[in-house]
Amino acid sequence: MARRHLIATVVCVLLLAGCGSSTSKTSTTASSASAATTTGPTTTSSSRQIGFEGMPIEQGSSIAPASSTGTKPVDGITCGLKEQLAYHIHAHLLVFANGQPRALPGGIGIPGSQVVQSTEGPVASGGHCIYWLHTHAPDGVIHVESPTKRIYTLGNFFDIWRQPLSRTQVGDIKGTISAFVNGKPWTKDVRSIPLLPHAVIQFNVGEPPVPFQSVAWGATQL
Repeated sequence: MARRHLIATVVCVLLLAGCGSSTSKTSTTASSASAATTTGPTTTSSSRQIGFEGMPIEQGSSIAPASSTGTKPVDGITCGLKEQLAYHIHAHLLVFANGQPRALPGGIGIPGSQVVQSTEGPVASGGHCIYWLHTHAPDGVIHVESPTKRIYTLGNFFDIWRQPLSRTQVGDIKGTISAFVNGKPWTKDVRSIPLLPHAVIQFNVGEPPVPFQSVAWGATQL
């Protein structure tokens, strides 16, 4: 439950007016959120950091800065003052460029936010509003938090981020993309990849190819 309370803390600080009644998470104060940023992150025995969502923090430089996110409606998706939890699922994106990992940054879809170190790793804090598709931490987890059940796509997510996504470019990375979804090759338009519950998406850009990396969702609270 500690990780869920940390999410609630960050969102409450983000929205200034506190957590709305649409979520059952317990409200916490801005002062407790400030205290949560005073100690270092947790790590595994191999020094690979585990974030507050129970997911390993992605390694390498960011695919693109989270700060490119705007505030206007995108693809019918708005940036509101509170999370919408009627439909709440998670997917994961991992990108390799010429065999090297690149990270999906925290704070995508949360314009004006900054990633800070909490007691359980880096997490986006602050911001002007929050889109239904966003990231809280640089751990590859894409949150879908929608007022209605709807199948969103990776293209929707990149539109909110205001970053390019095509078969030859993802964010700042250019090159031919080999896409995999849940371990199977994806040969259609990469923008059409659906963000389904616990979908695991991997892009290999350039050479050498990297074997598909699975995700241990059971080790998380997502």
